[in-house]
Amino acid sequence: MQGKEVWFAARISPLTENSVIWVARDISDRKETEATMRKAKEAADNANRAKSEFLANMSHELRTNAILGFSQLMSGDSKLSAEHQENLKIINSSGEHLLALINDVLEMSKIEAGRIILNANIFDLYRLLDSLEYMLKFKANSKGVQLIFLRSPAVPQYVRSDEVKLRQVLINILGNAIKFTEVGSVSLRVRLKPSQGMMMANRNEKLAIEFKVSDTGPGIAPEELGTLFDPFVQTETGRKSQSGTGLGLPISQKFVELMSGEIGVTSQPGKGTTFTFDIQVRRDLSQESQTPLPTRKVIGLAPDQPKYRLLVVDDVKVSRLLLVKMLRGLGFEVREAENGQEAIALWSTWEPHLIFMDIQMPVMDGYEATKRIKAHLQGEKTAIVALTASAFEEERNHILSSGCDDFLRKPFQKEVLLSKIAEHVGASYVYEESHQSQETSSQPQARADGDELKAASLSIMPANWIAEFHKAAVSGRDGRMLQLIKQIPESHATLAQALAEKVDNFEFDRIVALTEQIQNE
Repeated sequence: MQGKEVWFAARISPLTENSVIWVARDISDRKETEATMRKAKEAADNANRAKSEFLANMSHELRTNAILGFSQLMSGDSKLSAEHQENLKIINSSGEHLLALINDVLEMSKIEAGRIILNANIFDLYRLLDSLEYMLKFKANSKGVQLIFLRSPAVPQYVRSDEVKLRQVLINILGNAIKFTEVGSVSLRVRLKPSQGMMMANRNEKLAIEFKVSDTGPGIAPEELGTLFDPFVQTETGRKSQSGTGLGLPISQKFVELMSGEIGVTSQPGKGTTFTFDIQVRRDLSQESQTPLPTRKVIGLAPDQPKYRLLVVDDVKVSRLLLVKMLRGLGFEVREAENGQEAIALWSTWEPHLIFMDIQMPVMDGYEATKRIKAHLQGEKTAIVALTASAFEEERNHILSSGCDDFLRKPFQKEVLLSKIAEHVGASYVYEESHQSQETSSQPQARADGDELKAASLSIMPANWIAEFHKAAVSGRDGRMLQLIKQIPESHATLAQALAEKVDNFEFDRIVALTEQIQNE
């Protein structure tokens, strides 16, 4: 048929010394089928990529949520009744759970969209492992499950890799192992890969570290192993637990691959499961671990300081309101703008010391406003901290290259916000323990010395608070425990400090013992 492209598969074979046989077969139908399938696959891939891009870019809307911020702000109000405080706790707890689910979905969307990158830093691997052991052992102990951490002496202490992603992988795998194991033990063994056991001469050489997590849980059926790392797919045991999203293992696999490693699993139903993965790191002996942020509660600005002027720029009214209330309540002078154009006008007339600049805004976005302000000599003296709800790590480089001095990812903790202000304008604060009551109280007090902390000290708090604090300690939820500690009245700031020190040092077993004792009295 004229104009139709025809495909042939040909084969030529010698027949005699001077002749050959040529055989041709029409494969046009097969080629058309292949082309149709290829186009369908490309369309499906494009649709999946578009979906992932859309969902990942929607992180601004999904994460820009004032629920956690305002519940945190209200929980500090001592005038609220016990019932309202309890309602706030429920709101905050539900919000944190929702945020965790959203983060899982966004993380998977970033992976599918090819927007996830390695953020390598030098960190203390020993400290990371110790903190995970302390965090998880009380959850394991509460179930009667033994948690065992074993590390080879050959494993270097300071390494360069992506600490955040490694931590998340270990939490995902160890958390699953503890969740599904009812009797026996969960163990983590860390060592250099056997082939590299003798390669420790150089200071910064590349090494492969192997992590092996074994449990004595119910195991995984052979037919389920093939789909274990598929997104949103859960094992029968996982479905029965009615928790999680089915994204923990797929995310872990992608993170391990990003760190130039591989992950595998072996399992025997009724006997247990072992996950093994390795990552590539660079050894470094010269770095020190970072100092964690203080956990003391800021109650105001220290005296004899300048009147710090702060400008809040955000097109979302509730987001502005949250920041304005939080900052004015501490003594800062605060003004607000709802887009970059208004921000520039206020900056030129009011000359704020620091601007909290949202990135995605109508009329003029934060990038353009920052560039215009920083283009002026006076603008160089103004600190600009970007506010972003983006799920993309590479957004950080874009933000800093636009002229911003720093950035905050939404939703943020109040302590982190205040530390940014202190860092960039030099503000100093008065903390809760600095304003504790000087009057002698008939209620029992706790000293900062942990050995002086007694169960009776907790009797100042209502029974529902003690029950919630006990529950958080048993499950190793240090963030929740610190939130509860903030509810302790200012007149008992020493008790709050003592409990915070226990949490900071992961002494959850001591807290569990104290709360159990007072509950049984």
